[in-house]
Amino acid sequence: MSLTHCTPKVGTARIADSAAVLGTVLLGADVIIAQGTVLRSVDGAVTVGHNSAVLENSSVVGTPDHPVRIGQRTVFGHRCQVLGATVGNLCEIGNGSILLPGAHLGDGCVLGEGTLVPAGTRIPDNSVVVGRPGHLIRVATDEDRARIASLRENQLDLIDQPLTEVTGNVPAGATMGTLYSHRDKSPVVADSAILLDSAEITGDVHIGPDTIIGGGVRIIGDSHGPVRIGARVQILENSVLHLLPDNELVIEDDVVIGPGSMIHGCHIGAGTVVEPAAIVCDWSRVGRESVIGAGACVKQRAEFPERSVLDGFPARVVGTLSERPQVPSWGVTRQSLGSLVRLR
Repeated sequence: MSLTHCTPKVGTARIADSAAVLGTVLLGADVIIAQGTVLRSVDGAVTVGHNSAVLENSSVVGTPDHPVRIGQRTVFGHRCQVLGATVGNLCEIGNGSILLPGAHLGDGCVLGEGTLVPAGTRIPDNSVVVGRPGHLIRVATDEDRARIASLRENQLDLIDQPLTEVTGNVPAGATMGTLYSHRDKSPVVADSAILLDSAEITGDVHIGPDTIIGGGVRIIGDSHGPVRIGARVQILENSVLHLLPDNELVIEDDVVIGPGSMIHGCHIGAGTVVEPAAIVCDWSRVGRESVIGAGACVKQRAEFPERSVLDGFPARVVGTLSERPQVPSWGVTRQSLGSLVRLR
């Protein structure tokens, strides 16, 4: 594995220049935080053990109620979403996997690509798990263990030494993200909005007051229609918003969009929660105060009423809410954002 843009930042951990670390984290020796990955740690709630790696464009979010604890010699593939989960030693986590708050994986577990581990799920040692939601298909074999060993150059020893505390020195959101014009259109951002500095906004995009745009987010208004984002919206780590020509993208007030989501040319009603790694496709409409489940896909031109609970691939209505959904534990508050600092 070559990480030519990674440079040592603290101890022997390697944090890519394009990665974002927010808050105080504990990192082990020879940890790799790869390009485009975002770690958000409120009050020291993220730990990555010795010789572990979190690869490109992943998101790791830990809070005091749901910390992230990653063991030693565990590797997360590209575009993983890890929110308040505990993962043991010598685990192999497939690309695009989603681990929700309170999930607990034992030592030596293997997750297939795109596996979803629901909130609160406990997976025993040496399990091989696939699917959305993930289900146990077998216990890891000698062949599985040999593969894990070969990927680690047969270095399987665990280290009994303390981790290094890493804290940035620049307040998160202290500088705006990068704004790009496209043709004759430039982004318009309300004065009270916060764009973390690794966010990028392009073209015909309007962002409303008190909205928070997280690290690594890309919002691209380079087609023939506008992107309109309301007030008090949260668009979190490594999400992408875009649209096809002759369309528009509307995110109403108080929407929360979870890490790693793909939002494309749709209309999302006020107060809706989009859970991590969900996909919402062009010309679809989701009614206000709904919930779109983690990893779900709302297909093109689908329409759903208010307070729908949507899940599946493609998404369908699996329930109806009796009240507005609460902001999830992995969301951002102004108070927690004020306590976060990032590496310079």
